[in-house]
This record gives sequence, C-alpha cells and structure tokens, in this order.
Amino acid sequence: MRLEELLLENLSKDRNADCYWWNGNWYTCGDLLNLVDNCENALRRAGFEHGQRLVVMLRNSPLIPALSLAVWKLRGIFCPLNEKAGLSSLKGTLELLKPFAVILQNEIKELAVLKESWVCITCDLNAKDLPEFTGKLQEPDNEDFAVIFSTSGTSGNPKAVPLTHGNFLSNCADAREVVTDLQKGHVFLNVLPNFHSFGFTCTMLLPFSMNRKIAIVPSFLPPQSTMRAIIEAKVDVMYIVPAIIAYLLMSVEKGKFPVEELKRQVYICTGGDRLNPNVQDQAWELLGKEIVDGYGLTETSPIVCMTPSHDRYKLGTAGILLPGYEYKLKTRDAQELGKDSHEGVLWVKGASVTPGYFHAPEITAERFDSDGFFNTGDYVEIDSDGYIKIIDRVTDIIIVGGFNVYPQEVEKILSEHPAVQNAIVVGVPHAINGEVPKAFIQRREGFLNVTDREIIKFAKERMAHFKVPRSIEFVDDVPLSGTGKVLRRVLREKAGHKGI
Repeated sequence: MRLEELLLENLSKDRNADCYWWNGNWYTCGDLLNLVDNCENALRRAGFEHGQRLVVMLRNSPLIPALSLAVWKLRGIFCPLNEKAGLSSLKGTLELLKPFAVILQNEIKELAVLKESWVCITCDLNAKDLPEFTGKLQEPDNEDFAVIFSTSGTSGNPKAVPLTHGNFLSNCADAREVVTDLQKGHVFLNVLPNFHSFGFTCTMLLPFSMNRKIAIVPSFLPPQSTMRAIIEAKVDVMYIVPAIIAYLLMSVEKGKFPVEELKRQVYICTGGDRLNPNVQDQAWELLGKEIVDGYGLTETSPIVCMTPSHDRYKLGTAGILLPGYEYKLKTRDAQELGKDSHEGVLWVKGASVTPGYFHAPEITAERFDSDGFFNTGDYVEIDSDGYIKIIDRVTDIIIVGGFNVYPQEVEKILSEHPAVQNAIVVGVPHAINGEVPKAFIQRREGFLNVTDREIIKFAKERMAHFKVPRSIEFVDDVPLSGTGKVLRRVLREKAGHKGI
C-alpha cells in the first residue's frame, strides 16, 4: 500500500465530514479532495511524471496535504524545504534534489533569485489551485520515495533523507498501536513546520491515517494564532516542541490563555529537543499532569519511541520503543555491547528506517552497520520496563580529563536554581583537561541580579567537581532551529571563539 491509497480511502468515506480547520473555519473531506484534484491536474498539465521531485517552500496550509497527495498520485516525490534556511544552503540543496519545479510563497521576495536556475512558481497559502506553468523534467528517481527531507548536516554540506511510503505507513501504524491515548483524540494541532519529519508525520500523516481532524496553523509565531486554533477548533492532541508548551504554560500563568484549554488535552507530547524540568514542574502545578516525551530522528520517519499515555509516563524518559524496531547498544567507537547492557549508543533497524541518504552512499555507509542497523548518534539508558532515557547526543557529550559529562544532567541540576529559567551546557576547549563545561543561562524575571559565582557555588554543592561549569554566560535567548531546537553547535562556536 502507498500513502495516497490509505489517506484518500479515509477522506472518501464521508466527503461531508469535517477534515481541517483553517483561518477560523472548518473544511470538509470533500474540500480537501477537490484541492487535491486541482493540484494534481495542474501538475499533470505542467508535465510532471513518475519519479520527479517537487520542492515546496510553503508554511503550513491546506496546500501541504493537497500537494503531497497530488504528487503521490502522480508517483512523484514531495520535497518540503525551509524557506528560511538561507539562500546559500537552499541553492546547494536544490542542486542535490534537482527538482521538476519549486513552489514558493508569494511574500518571500528574497528567494526570487532561485528563478535564474530553477522553474519557480509563487503561490498564496489560501490558493485553491496552482498557477499555470511548465516544469523541467529531471532524471527520475525511486517511485517508492514519498518525501525527501533536507538538512545542512554537521559539515554544512546539504544532506537529504528519503523516506518511503512503507517507512511512513509502518511508523504511523506502530504509533497508533503504542499510544493508546491517541484513540481518545479528535483534533490534532498542525503547527510544527511541514519541512521537518516530526511535524509532517505526527501532525498530518498520523491523524489522517486515523481518520482524525487537524487544525492547521501556518507557524507558531505569532503565538496568538496557535492559541486561537486550540480554542476554536477544540484541539485535544498536541505534538509540539518544548518551546511551544513552555510559552503556553507561561501564558496560562499570566492569564493570557485559559488553563482549561490545556487541561482537556488527551495527549501532549514534546519532541525535537530536551524538555526543561522547570516546564514539567509548571505543567504538574497547573495541569495536574506531566507533559510526555517522545524521541525520533528524520531517518526513522521519525518516531523511535513514545509514551503510551499520560498515566504510563515515566519522568525523564522518552517512552518505549515502537514494536517495529530491533535495537543494539554499542560503545562510542561502535563496539557492540552484550545483551545484558542497558546503556550505550542506540542503533535501530526496522521498517520505519530510511533506506539510506539521497545520492550519498558514503554517508549511508558511515551510519549503517553491516547488519543494516542505523546509528542514531544518541547515548541512551533502557530500564527493566523498556523505557528509554536519552542521556545525550554522542557529539554533545563533554569529556573532561577522561571523564564523561552529560550536558542534560548538568542542565537539570542548574535548572533547579530559583533564578534559572533555562540552562544550556556545552563543552569548550581547555589546555589541560581537553574540554570543560560552560553554561549559557536564561534568568527568570525578578532574578536579574544573580551572579555567575552564585550559580557555580550552587552547582559545586550538587555535582562532582569535573561536571561543574567553569564559566557562566547569561543570555536573553538561545539560538533555535526552524523547529525550535537549541543550536548547541552555534553556542559551542560562540564559546570557542572567545577562547574560554
């Protein structure tokens, strides 16, 4: 089965049923099916064929599911990109993908230069059809590919991850089996960016695969649009990044958002980055329950593990492995650990895992072992009930004089200080120890006079000496990716540049 077969079957069961909320109004399954037909016909007239790639740089709108389904019906590949990735990065990615055409949002004037090299059309988010155009046929690729997600990677060079129809179908089916709370939900919040697998799968494909409705919001900013959607569309399932739930809880505390709107949620799951312990404390105080965590990667479609329900949540864990996976634990240098090991670098294998990187066999060979297991790059701990705790990214672990320091552990302790709203710890070069921890701290309102010495003293009383940050830098904000994930690499570069 392919994605369009399952989703179109669900949409066709009742064309008059509500399907998606957009700009204050509900639209039916029939409305979406009509939009799919319009997009499919426009692409067909433009010359779109099997194996072609359509790049889409649009914020969330009804066009995203419509274009995806239209492309898949024509046996093509949907390629969402972040229009804010930067012109240089986008040029490199387009050269890698070689698209049939590029769909841009009307107001993104700075990307007009892309028209010099590629067929580009502009489109309003409320459009009911695509403008007439003629695309440029490229070398066809694997029709089994449904979506290609792109990233600059750690080297700055473009890297793309193709995911097949089978990858997505397996991931959604396994998630539906594990997460029992989802069966109680009716309306999913669709606010995470569609160019990221977390948003694409968990807030669009997953609900549509269950015949559920979605409330579409172009982006989280301005946040009032998201709060309006939650209230008006009666959202009751939220897959979001930590920054969003932190903002919503803060809005509740300030009386700007009704607490009842969060209390009635049947499932709130964060992913994409670490959930600050202070946010969990807020959630428990205001909602009477914690926010559950999940874990995944683009290469795994993206869900690897998830908490079945709020009642079964274990604080500090990301839930249990989905049933479609096998796993191994290895050392940092890829030596396989014994069956009795409960801690190590997580390697996974299963129907949700990408077949390999797009036109990059050398990267594929680096990340997969000879048995087909994929290296997640995350150091984990697995308890006796199968719950997985993400200790840290292997690349984020700080080695101080031979001792491992896990940033999340240090951040958790620093966040217990009453003045600390958020703490991010990175490793910086040190002449004797190789590396030492440095903390970037956002202070709470009313605690702007706290000093770095106070924070360091607090840390010394609660952790081993080699884990204590050698320096503290107070900041108003931290760099975030398009999905709200903290860009630790930027902070490391900033700290290293200062020669600390």
